[in-house]
Amino acid sequence: MKKLNRREFLKKSTATAAVTAAMAQYPGAAFAQGFAAKAPFNDYKALVCVFMHGGNDSFNMVVPRSDAEYNLYAQTRQNMAVLQADLLAINPNNPDGTDYGLHPSMSGLQGLFESGRAAFVTNVGPLVSPVTKAEYFNQSVTLPPQLFSHSDQQDQWYTLKGATVSKTGWAGRIADLMRVQVTNQQLATNVSLSGNSLFQSAEDTVAYVMGGGGPIPFTGFSNSGDPDDLFFQQRQAFERILSASYDTIYERGFAEVQQRAVDTADLVNAALDGGPVLSTVFPSTSLGNQLRTVAEMISVRDVMQMERQIFYVSLGGFDSHDDQVQNQPGLLGSISESMTAFYNATVELGVANSVTSFTQSDFARTLTSNGDGTDHAWGGIQFVGDGICMALSPIWP
Repeated sequence: MKKLNRREFLKKSTATAAVTAAMAQYPGAAFAQGFAAKAPFNDYKALVCVFMHGGNDSFNMVVPRSDAEYNLYAQTRQNMAVLQADLLAINPNNPDGTDYGLHPSMSGLQGLFESGRAAFVTNVGPLVSPVTKAEYFNQSVTLPPQLFSHSDQQDQWYTLKGATVSKTGWAGRIADLMRVQVTNQQLATNVSLSGNSLFQSAEDTVAYVMGGGGPIPFTGFSNSGDPDDLFFQQRQAFERILSASYDTIYERGFAEVQQRAVDTADLVNAALDGGPVLSTVFPSTSLGNQLRTVAEMISVRDVMQMERQIFYVSLGGFDSHDDQVQNQPGLLGSISESMTAFYNATVELGVANSVTSFTQSDFARTLTSNGDGTDHAWGGIQFVGDGICMALSPIWP
C-alpha cells in the first residue's frame, strides 16, 4: 500500500467501500460459502480487523509537528500533549504545509508508513449522512444512534448499517455472499481470535471462534488411537454421546455444535502442527500472540484450501478517562509492534500484497483533557496496513 495523495485516496476509498458493501460468512461440512453465479477464486486474499476496544485517543497517535499547528495542539490537549521533540517524523505524499509525526512509541508504524506499507484515514467514524457542526447541534439531520456509547458505536463499526439496527456484521454479510464460490474451503471464511463478534455474524454462515494461540482443545481428550489410553477412551465415550439419538431439536443442535467443535479443532491443530515455522518474531503480548496465530493460519492456507479469509483480533484498555499518560504509550506500542511483526510475517509468507490489516475503535476522544485523561468523542484516525491493492481487485465480488 502506498502513501496516497487526497484525490488518489478518495478514488481508492470509493472502490474499497464498494468492496466492503459486497462482502459476508460460514463453516460447514467443509465450511461451504459464495456466489452461485460466479466462478471459484483462483488466488488468496485476507482481511485482518484489529479492534481497539474502549475508544483510542488517536489525536495523540498522529500529531502536527509544525510550530504553529503544534502550539495549537499543545494548547488544546493541555497535559495530554505529546512533546514536540518526541514525535516521530513522517512524510506524507500530499503535503499541506504542515509537518506531522507519530506517537514516540510507534516506530514500527512509522517505518511501515515511510516505506509505503501503511496509510492513515483521518476523521473517520460512524455516520448516517453528511453533517455539519450546526446541523449536529440543532439535530436537523439523522445521526448514528447513541453516539458516544461504547457498545452502540462498536456495533456501528461492526455492521455499517447507519441508523438501522442489524443482527449481521459486514464481515458476516461478505461471507454469505461468497459462500458458493469457496466451497472447497475447509474452514469458515470468518475466523475470530477474540470471541464471538457482531462483526462476523451472518444470516447463512457461521464464524469459527478460536483462542488467541489457536484452537482450544477439549480437556482430557487424546487422539492417540491407543485403546489403553484413558484420554483416548474419554474422547471415544464423548463422541458416542454426541452421536446418540436425541428427541428434541435443541439436543440435536447442541450435539452437532459440539461435534463440529471437536472436528474443527482437530483439523486446524493438525494443519498448524504441519505448517512452517515462522522466523518472524512477534511481541509476547495479547495482540502479538493473536496476530502470530493469524499469520500461522495464513501459512497453512493451501493445506486447508482457503481462498478468502477475514480475521478478527482485538486489544482492550483504550477507554482512557484516567491515567492516559501512563497507559497509552504501552497500548500504542503494542499496536505498532504487533502489526509491524504481522506485516513482516506476511512478507516472509509471500502474501504481503494479498493481506490487508486495518484498525477500528469505538470512537475518538475529546481534544481537551479532563485532568487525567480524555472523554468520549466521535471521528478519529485509523490506519490501514499493506495489501490495499486487494481492496481494488475485481476478484473480490
